[in-house]
Amino acid sequence: MTPKEVMDFVKEKELKIVDYKFLDFVGVWQHFSQPIQELSEDTFEEGIGFDGSSIRGWQPIHNSDMLIVPDPATAKIDPFVATPCLSLICNIVDPITREGYTRDPRFIAQKAEAYLKSTGIADVAYFGPEPEFFIFDDVRYSSGVNQSFHMVDSAEGIWNSGREEFPNLGYKPRHKEGYFPCAPTDSLIDIRNEMVEELQKVGLHIECMHHEVATGGQCEIDMRFDSLLAMGDNLQWFKYIIKNVAHRNGRTVTFMPKPLYGDNGSGMHCHMSLWKDGKNLFAGDGYGGLSKTALFYLGGIMKHAKALCAITNPGTNSYKRLVPGFEAPVNLAYSSRNRSASLRIPVTSNPKAKRIEYRTPDPLCNGYLAFAAMVMAGLDGIENKIDPGEPLDKDIYGLSPEELSHVPKVAGSLEEALDYLEEDHDFLLKGDVFTKDVIDMWIDYKRSAEVDKVRMRPTPMEFELYFDF
Repeated sequence: MTPKEVMDFVKEKELKIVDYKFLDFVGVWQHFSQPIQELSEDTFEEGIGFDGSSIRGWQPIHNSDMLIVPDPATAKIDPFVATPCLSLICNIVDPITREGYTRDPRFIAQKAEAYLKSTGIADVAYFGPEPEFFIFDDVRYSSGVNQSFHMVDSAEGIWNSGREEFPNLGYKPRHKEGYFPCAPTDSLIDIRNEMVEELQKVGLHIECMHHEVATGGQCEIDMRFDSLLAMGDNLQWFKYIIKNVAHRNGRTVTFMPKPLYGDNGSGMHCHMSLWKDGKNLFAGDGYGGLSKTALFYLGGIMKHAKALCAITNPGTNSYKRLVPGFEAPVNLAYSSRNRSASLRIPVTSNPKAKRIEYRTPDPLCNGYLAFAAMVMAGLDGIENKIDPGEPLDKDIYGLSPEELSHVPKVAGSLEEALDYLEEDHDFLLKGDVFTKDVIDMWIDYKRSAEVDKVRMRPTPMEFELYFDF
């Protein structure tokens, strides 16, 4: 929509409130609202002032004035607000220079798209993420000086097979057996369908939904691919809608990669392809039906994967999923069909559908930053003709220790990933997509606000291991 079309839409739908949404540095939507009378066509040019010092990772208090500038193309009706409400996703702008704010994740995604076009390599990057999540019935946690605990619960969790439920009817998926059973074992069909209906109302194209592998409420809903910036917007709507549908049904959702011990964690496999002039540049006659461009893109992802982890797997909890020898894709190898490799080439006879699937990322990530970083790594591979080596078509989980020692792995902890990002980030700085300030702030914030806080706190398992020594 144009600004005029937005104002016409407001009148047509008799909307009463306008809600401005934007993303903080870490990756969580923020918002504030106004009566609809405060919105005009000028708002889309002039913006609205706000305090940037109150947003995580943004401005210091002595230099805190910022502007939000709504993007008219993002206009939608918010499905969870009782009063008819227009929702607009906003860009962040410096009020003095009128330039985009370098720490605004959406601006970084916009710059990544602009840089891609400036290279002449491609004019669009498509992303198709597959976010997994858990639907729980109850969540409790606390961390203090002298105590800490967490507890999540789901009626379909196998740990409740012996609970008195008056009556307990069974049909609880066993560990690692939640993939595709029908009802009544899959107890979440109706709530997933409700989620899909709401996702479709805001324009998301949903291709598939199902229960995932883990017991206790793990699910997946797949969106159709879209361009980098559009998919960043879509992922934010996706998380917002999934959480709010669960909430109004008396349940809760988490995108934490590893909320349960001993069962599968939640990933966000990302399907990627580059296109130019309506042609898929990844389709070719090489291995797996890939072009040389696609193989070089693979090479860039593999070269920078450890640094990418700091952005695609940005939490300490992410690395409780990325453990060698278990289900997660930690091995930096590529293969056709083989789901034990971190980079998979899905089998398809349609050249338009030829793509690569990077299986390491998880849904804790900030989509704008993660998609931009992956494109920059892939472009670096293409520009420098980085050879990804030979494919690995064996079951990696079945390799001997000697064979496995030759297969590189992703980072083993957030602390390690941040160290790699500190050493390997020049590829992100091209085209001023990520600035040095953004990289430094990301590393500093993650170390001080997350790594140190987790590292300094004793856990219940440490008491179990060490208390009686």
